[in-house]
Parts: sequence; structure tokens; C-alpha cells
Amino acid sequence: MQRHFLVTGGAGFLGINLIRNLLARGQNVTSLDIAPFPYEDVRERVRIVQGDIRRAEDVDRAMEGADVVVHAAAALPLYKPEDIRSTDIDGTRIVLDSAMRHGVQRAVHISSTAVYGIPDHHPLFETDRLHGVGPYGEAKVAAEQVCMEFRETGLCVPIIRPKSFIGPERLGVFAMLYEWASEGHNFPILGKGDNRYQFLDVEDLCDAIWLCATLPDEVANDTFNIGAEVYGTLRSDFQAVLDEAGFGKRIIPIPEWPAIMALRILELLRLSPLYQWIYETVGKESFVSIDKAKERLGYAPKYSNVDALLRNYHWYLDNKASFAKASGVSHRVPWAQGALAIAKRFF
Repeated sequence: MQRHFLVTGGAGFLGINLIRNLLARGQNVTSLDIAPFPYEDVRERVRIVQGDIRRAEDVDRAMEGADVVVHAAAALPLYKPEDIRSTDIDGTRIVLDSAMRHGVQRAVHISSTAVYGIPDHHPLFETDRLHGVGPYGEAKVAAEQVCMEFRETGLCVPIIRPKSFIGPERLGVFAMLYEWASEGHNFPILGKGDNRYQFLDVEDLCDAIWLCATLPDEVANDTFNIGAEVYGTLRSDFQAVLDEAGFGKRIIPIPEWPAIMALRILELLRLSPLYQWIYETVGKESFVSIDKAKERLGYAPKYSNVDALLRNYHWYLDNKASFAKASGVSHRVPWAQGALAIAKRFF
């Protein structure tokens, strides 16, 4: 059955991967994003609306003709706190309100496992306490509350909580690992690195979104953790990237608490792209149960952590020249490394 999908954040990392996935399934797609849509390979097949989800008139214009909304637009943790709140909370309300007024069948909301904060147990289940850390985590929790309000009014609002997802077009913090690996450096991690840390391939996330968009309301109108099924420790999975680079380099453990204190200072001074939720969880166990998604949705992830990291690494190598001098705060560009670029010399 052909549907018309509106993808908010369509010019972003998840957005473009999802749009390509939907087009391959024979669906019609509108992209709404505040940023330009630069993808020539699909540009002629997508209705493109450049606008801000915080502006109701922009959202209403994009919503015309939509059957399903996938709300993937968000202000990421490196944005200003006021922009995070207005985009992730107010923007979500505006999108869902427009969906209701336009008679849209359902709106799939892309949340984050950041809603669990810094956990004290694993695996994490959908019923666990929500406790966002920092403006981004707090806003993601509040956005889910907005979704629940609209569920109560009759809108079908599946909520997806993905682990950190990677794949083609993904840069951000992962560009540091890929850059250091490709240039023949060792790579540091906080703590021993023997903590299990689950990632997610963006193609598996797109499959989960499709299931949430197409299964019956009584199945999909719920909240689901989404992650890889096969994953190792942070040290073993990152080491696979260094091994692939072929320089014989190693993952180097560094003492966790001194590093955290240093990173807190660098974050306050705006000399590091790493924010609290990253550096205070990277040395700890981090994985969610995907049993509910497997049992209810039929979710069946195809990629392990290593598969996803290497797929992303090869995309990085193939496209490195196109973003060598770019930097910013989105997932589609490398984050400026600040003081961490100096540290690279010692590894």
C-alpha cells in the first residue's frame, strides 16, 4: 500500500537514510527541515519543504497530503539549551497538533535512550524510570510526555527509543574515532573499556520505523527500545575499527574519573564537543532490552555493533574529502574536536 510520509528532519542523518528507505519501498515522501536538502540522488523524487518545526505555518505546509508523519527533527545536545527546548518540546507539540488537524493516521516519534539518564541497572526496559540528563535528555523526556497527551486524544503515536545509531552519512562524535583510526593513531576510551555498549545501525532503525508506521494501531501505538542484538564491549567493538584501518593500533584505556573531571572543565570552557551524557556513560554498561520490539513488532536487526561501525567507517573513508574542512553540531558533519585535537598527537 502506497502512503505519503512526512519526514521532519529530512535533511539530517536519520532523515536521508529513512527517505531513501521509504522511496525504495515505493512510498511518497515530503521532507521538512530547517536546513537545505542537498541530496541530488533523491532530490527529484521528494517534495522538499524548507522550514522550521517551531513555525506552525511551515509545518502545516509540509503536512498537506501526509498519511504518516515520522518526527525525527530535533535539536541535538550541542545546541543552545533554549533551542533544544523550543525545538524538541514545542516543535513536537506543533507537529502533532498539525497532524491531528490534517487528519493524519499516525505520527511516529523518534525519541532517545537518553531519556533513561545515567542508569543504575541493565538491560533497560521501556517501563524504567525516565530521568533525562542535561537540556537534551530533559527535553526528550518532556517531548514523550507531549506524545502521551496526543495519544489520549486519539492520535496513534508510536514512540521509538533508539540507541546511538550509525551508518552512511553519520559523522558527529564518531568522526573522531574514524579520523584517528584512518590516520594511524591509537584511540583512548574512558575506563577499562570492558563495559558492554550497544549501538544500532541506521538501516535497522529505518526498518523499525517502517514497522511502527504500518502495523495495526493496537500493535504500534506503544513505546519501543530499538538497538543492535549482537554487541560486545566498547573496547572490542572500537578495536575492530582500528584493526580495519590496518596500522596495528590499539584502544588505550585511561582513568575514568580524572578524564571526566577534565572533560567537565573543557565542556564548560567550550573546548570539547563531548557533553555530560556522553562522557559519563561511555565508561559504563549501556544496553537496552529489545525483546518488546521483537515480540510485538517483529523487529529483527540485521547488523551487529561491529557491522554498523565498519559500514560507517567505510562510508567515512569514501567521502572524507567532501567534509574534510566541515564542522558543526549536527550528526552529518564532524564535530570540532577543540582541545581533543591536541590530545591526538599523544596517541
